[in-house]
Amino acid sequence: MRSFLSRVLRNPISGIGIALTTASAFTFLFLVAIETLGLLKSPYAGIIVFLMVPAFFTLGLVLMPIGAWWERRRKRGGIETPAWPTLDLGDPALRRMLVFISVATAVNLGILSMASYGAVEYSESRQFCGQVCHAVMEPESVSHQNGAHSRVLCVACHVGPGAGGFVAAKMKGASRLALVVSGAHSRPIQIHGENLPDVATSCEQCHWPDRFVGDRVRIFYEHADDEANTQSRTTVRIHVGGPVSGTSVGAGIHWHMNRANVVEYVAVDDTRNEIPYVRVETPDGNIREYFAKGVTEANLTDKPRRRMDCLDCHSRPAHPFGSTPERAVDAALGEGLISTKVPFIRREAVRALRAEYPTRDVALTRIDQVIREAVGTRQSQTFEEADLRQAVAVTQAIYRSSVFPSMKVGWGTYATQLGHTISTGCFRCHDEEHVARDGRTISQDCELCHTIE
Repeated sequence: MRSFLSRVLRNPISGIGIALTTASAFTFLFLVAIETLGLLKSPYAGIIVFLMVPAFFTLGLVLMPIGAWWERRRKRGGIETPAWPTLDLGDPALRRMLVFISVATAVNLGILSMASYGAVEYSESRQFCGQVCHAVMEPESVSHQNGAHSRVLCVACHVGPGAGGFVAAKMKGASRLALVVSGAHSRPIQIHGENLPDVATSCEQCHWPDRFVGDRVRIFYEHADDEANTQSRTTVRIHVGGPVSGTSVGAGIHWHMNRANVVEYVAVDDTRNEIPYVRVETPDGNIREYFAKGVTEANLTDKPRRRMDCLDCHSRPAHPFGSTPERAVDAALGEGLISTKVPFIRREAVRALRAEYPTRDVALTRIDQVIREAVGTRQSQTFEEADLRQAVAVTQAIYRSSVFPSMKVGWGTYATQLGHTISTGCFRCHDEEHVARDGRTISQDCELCHTIE
């Protein structure tokens, strides 16, 4: 053992191994400590703490015997390693040098630990996901910043918990890296819901599925294409409902999310827009299967069955895009962001947004020109120049958040399944044409979900 330790301590390879092992050990202990204290919650933390740092620790351990073996071969070949100098701790200069080396080592270990922590923090940031690492994801990055989940980190939904979730997500993404580098990736990016972690480890970390919500009132604005941009309002009471916690009782739209009910379906396309089969199991053990017109059990052989969850309706929860120019402009007018005093502004803003442009810069310039040319000649005492400027700016902002020419993302490219006015949505199942063996159908009664007031 003494001979082995001598060989380990007398060569540079083993010295590097000792340094790596020591630094990795201190870094590991530091990261584990802050993770235990709840200061390190990133899904990326697992790969750093439990894979990368231990990998360097192991590399150091491997280098030490390699260095000893190398030193032994040198000695057998007649190459003597110069003896280590004698350390005299009585020498004041030597003591000062040892103190300096000890302090410098401690500082370096601290810097390394903080750098590792900083790397974890930065790798989970929106800038890293949306700009540095995934520049091709600009549409998703912009829509995320404009959505209700803008303060939720990308990795909270796209990467499962722990090192396993990180590895799984990166293995799925590794095959796409070459496409991004070569520019051969699809435009627009295709969405695959099966690549997302289970909602229990993402959505339900913030949203409580057993909570009864009740009714919610929403106002929808529409405006005519006349000079006054005449407004009409529709007030809708949406029966969100939900389960009553601790019971099997529930009602409203969120009845589907009642854990006591099991709603499963089969989709025949990647977007889950065509659903020929639905199976419902209620708490009393009753099972009812609904088949679309012309569909039999034989047609469903080998088709995967999916249990319904949040994402089947809230299909764009963190990346909302404008569905149509009309709806986007109507909402801006209804909220007062665009003044109705500007004549024909609804018609002209929609017309400007509907046109196709080769680049974003061209689009923003043309939107300004189209609106000013159309309404500028009608300028009267009904509106101020500031109203027109704001109308142009808001219309440009709508375009910037909804249309991305370089990625071929336009109006309706990424439709949401929430509702049924823009996409099929609820009517994928609630169409009165999914029939059970006893003749019952999945109802299309409007007042099951909402009441117009």
